[in-house]
Amino acid sequence: MSNNNQNKRIVVIGGGTGSFILLSGLKEYPVELTAIVPVTDDGGSTGRLRDEFGFLPVGDMRQCLAALAPENGQLQKLLLYRFEKGQGLKGHNLGNLILTALEDMVGSEPEAVAQAAKILRLKGKVLPVSNQLVKLVAQYSSNKTITSEHKIETHKLADNETITKLYTNPQASINSEAAKAIKQADLIILAPGDLYNSIIANLVIKGTKSAIQTSKAKLIYIVNLMTLNSQTHRFTAADHLSEIEKYSGRQVDHIILNKQSIPQDIIQIYQQQEEHPVKDDLGSDTRVVRLNLLADSAYQKSKSDTLKRSLLRHDPKKLAKAVIKLVS
Repeated sequence: MSNNNQNKRIVVIGGGTGSFILLSGLKEYPVELTAIVPVTDDGGSTGRLRDEFGFLPVGDMRQCLAALAPENGQLQKLLLYRFEKGQGLKGHNLGNLILTALEDMVGSEPEAVAQAAKILRLKGKVLPVSNQLVKLVAQYSSNKTITSEHKIETHKLADNETITKLYTNPQASINSEAAKAIKQADLIILAPGDLYNSIIANLVIKGTKSAIQTSKAKLIYIVNLMTLNSQTHRFTAADHLSEIEKYSGRQVDHIILNKQSIPQDIIQIYQQQEEHPVKDDLGSDTRVVRLNLLADSAYQKSKSDTLKRSLLRHDPKKLAKAVIKLVS
């Protein structure tokens, strides 16, 4: 790595899983990392803790903290550990419980995350996109409205049904520290993951769009590998890009897209859920970087994890290398 990347400030915007993969690769380079995550998660362990304590959701925060934690010890494994038995504990993630305890002790999630960063000696910062507790709301072409990130995630789209508008209730404003990070960034990356629940859920927070528009940073979008029957059924790469540019309010500078063939057995598993590889229809668009980016093996989730998880994922090292090459 050349010295010209020593002071590059990279902001990663997205949900837990996609950001975890990207940050895990990027932390190996001499860059300043800031992860900005949504505050709308209300499913699984995170949802249970959110309902019981009334705090901001901790799941996406915990995954980004784990990604930025040193890998030469047990801290990362502890943050990701999920209980598979125990009345009241089964399904809970230890990292979620630690963050909730810290939040209860210090009185706010941003301060709890700051304390966790010190304890874990993170290679970067993790920020909630907002300090306000909100619900995600989706309006559909069928005139249906669904409130709750988890309900949006589990709603199966009907034929030709699409999400026409995403917003939060109540309307929330961007965390001032997150806005500052975006405006001062050299590179803003919209991480892979659920198009609406993970990425656009950040962009609909009041102030995020204007921060991205006024930032001089290059904007990179990493296209998801597969469609989601709850959000992007039959969406092509161009469809994904169109929504990203609509909600971010500016044109993307670089588009990273996987060109590696997906194993047929993986495709068949996804087909059972009516989900398919995202079709590359971006043609000769000069902004597109096509690379082999797949992880070597499929993701194996905990038996006690009741939420739907991505089976197919990007390889952290390959993805980070692609990003660093662009920022160079």
